[in-house]
Amino acid sequence: MEDQAERLREMMRKKNSRDKPAVLAEHKKTRIITITSGKGGVGKTNVSVNMALAYARIGRKVVVMDADLGLANVNVMLNMIPKFNLYHVIRKQKTMREIMVDTDYGISIVAGASGFSKIANLSEEERQNFINELETLSNADIIIIDTAAGVSSNVLDFIAAADDAVIITTPEPTAITDAYGIIKIIASEIDSLNMGLKLVVNRVKSVAEAKKVADRMTSITGQFLNLKVEYLGFIYDDTVVSQAVLRQRPFMVIDPKCRASLCIQHIVGRMEKSELPESGGFGKMVKRLFGRNDR
Repeated sequence: MEDQAERLREMMRKKNSRDKPAVLAEHKKTRIITITSGKGGVGKTNVSVNMALAYARIGRKVVVMDADLGLANVNVMLNMIPKFNLYHVIRKQKTMREIMVDTDYGISIVAGASGFSKIANLSEEERQNFINELETLSNADIIIIDTAAGVSSNVLDFIAAADDAVIITTPEPTAITDAYGIIKIIASEIDSLNMGLKLVVNRVKSVAEAKKVADRMTSITGQFLNLKVEYLGFIYDDTVVSQAVLRQRPFMVIDPKCRASLCIQHIVGRMEKSELPESGGFGKMVKRLFGRNDR
């Protein structure tokens, strides 16, 4: 794996450069990235929103879907109050285009369906309508799905639908234990697990601390679950992040050259280098999201 610390140092050396990011070649398929965690409070939503901004900076069309169907908060991070959310789409009161909100940061968001319990509870008519509405998102290059914390059936459904499932943890022992727990459940509950399962260690104080956590996680998942988890990178514990949360603006906007922002850009750079499976993309998302509910 590339030395993230060296890459970050190089990015810091270039922090005064005024060159705009180059627009990369257009993807042929929509890439579905689910961001999840074993426990709350590890920065999952913050990572989701700022990854979206990092993708937008390199010319991608990005939609962030808040799939926390109980405590949706992507809009809170952006100081936005959408009038409508996924609940209104599911109940055929609004279309996806009507609830999707463009932001000032070059990304679009779909607010979570607060008060809605399970995708599996949809009637056949509601399910078909939801599938039709989801197709509205297929013109995006990247769909980032921010799930609830934990291992509810909805979380597993959205993980199963992804091309890449990114597990967020911190160096705290409880966070590591819960991250391993959700990976274990993913391995046992999702048939034909063929998405890219990846790990990001958030709020680290040093490269060594991040490596220690990542080595431990990848070792035990390989040994006890016979499962490969790719260490995608880390994010420094940065005071800019807490300032950004209080101001309800992404830290990529507050300071795009701070240490946390550079880490996010590095992580997106690594994602760009990973291949999208032939069977991946939007079609796979719909098939796997609703195929699981036929069990």
